[in-house]
Amino acid sequence: MDTFGSLKKRQRPRYLDKIYRPDAKVGRFLSVLILFGVSFGLYRGVQDNYLAEIIHITPFERGIVEFFRETPGLLLILILALMYRFADSKIFKIGVAIMAGGVTGLLFTSLSGLLTKVIVVIFMVLFSAGEHIIMPVRASISMDIAKQEKSGASLGITNSLSQFGNIAGFIIVTVIFFVLRRIGLNRTDITGYRIVFGISSALLVASALTAAALRETTLKSPRRRFYFAKKFYKFYMLEVFYGARKQIFLTFAPYVLILQYGADPSIMSILYAICAVFGMLCSPLVGRIIDKIGYKTVMVADTLILIVVCILYGFAHRLFPPGIAFFVVCSNFVLDSIISIASMASNVYVQRIASNQEEITATLSTGISVNHVISIFIALMGGWIWKVTGIEVLFSLSAFLGLMNSIYAATIKNEEVKKQPQV
Repeated sequence: MDTFGSLKKRQRPRYLDKIYRPDAKVGRFLSVLILFGVSFGLYRGVQDNYLAEIIHITPFERGIVEFFRETPGLLLILILALMYRFADSKIFKIGVAIMAGGVTGLLFTSLSGLLTKVIVVIFMVLFSAGEHIIMPVRASISMDIAKQEKSGASLGITNSLSQFGNIAGFIIVTVIFFVLRRIGLNRTDITGYRIVFGISSALLVASALTAAALRETTLKSPRRRFYFAKKFYKFYMLEVFYGARKQIFLTFAPYVLILQYGADPSIMSILYAICAVFGMLCSPLVGRIIDKIGYKTVMVADTLILIVVCILYGFAHRLFPPGIAFFVVCSNFVLDSIISIASMASNVYVQRIASNQEEITATLSTGISVNHVISIFIALMGGWIWKVTGIEVLFSLSAFLGLMNSIYAATIKNEEVKKQPQV
């Protein structure tokens, strides 16, 4: 038996039996998520240092890079429209293969010539396209193979396994740069980055090959240009707020640590690894909390915590001595990653009010595009705000967006919940 997914039900761990349908073959799918997680951890662990210290992207230019990098998210519905004949499992496989192409391109990119920045951005966009293609179908498949009322737990497990893979990737990055530093190579030498991209590329290829052997599902969602239904309008608005505030952290929080506090790839990878550990441990817990107390409470609470994180992130260097400020910012970096797990509450919200599985995937795909409409402009605006006013105003804006997110989430009424019938 080559995979856990091929084992009979009686051989499956009991905790999985409680969450997944008896006919669900989850092993290979979860294996792909682990391989994917390791490769993504490698890539994410060096991305910002690579841009700042090797490609010499300034904070203002970082916003421009992010504009293009997030464009596939904005165009996701159009991309999926081209795949309207494909089942969700096949789309998942295509997304993994595209990501493999993107990181492989970065591996072989030459640093000589005026077009280096353009070429790097092109391959980053390719990687991002695969990542965004995977987003809605991964969540959809995870919920589809779960039992009734166990969607949150299933999402928690898949997120946890992905985080486990991320941890391994971040640790590998830390070890690579520690060894290179011991043999005399400094942080601006490209050797370490090429090693990391090479390993990430190999693991993504392995992930793509494993995904290619996935059994085709019958789950096939309509690939409409945009899917807007009146009952989902609050979800779309929440995605706008979420897309705006998360983009500030995603784009500029690592740059604050790198440029203002001097964090090298080893430090960044350690931080990412700590975030992943908490993510792995907390994802199943958050999933159960969502199932138990409801997605509305979770959505409101997570953004209220975010407000405190934003204030400390923007003003730590003014409130504390440098050493303490660095510790505070690192702690905020980890805390933000923890509360971001709660974003899966909106997926459960969609499932509870959707009429069928196809509507879920179509709505989640549209939601990703909706939050990217604001995300790409926030990225551009954020770079300009940093350049003109500093990080204080930038993260104050993020705190305000978090407050608006909480207020709007609080308007969801309990009677909007439509639980699926028990079977």
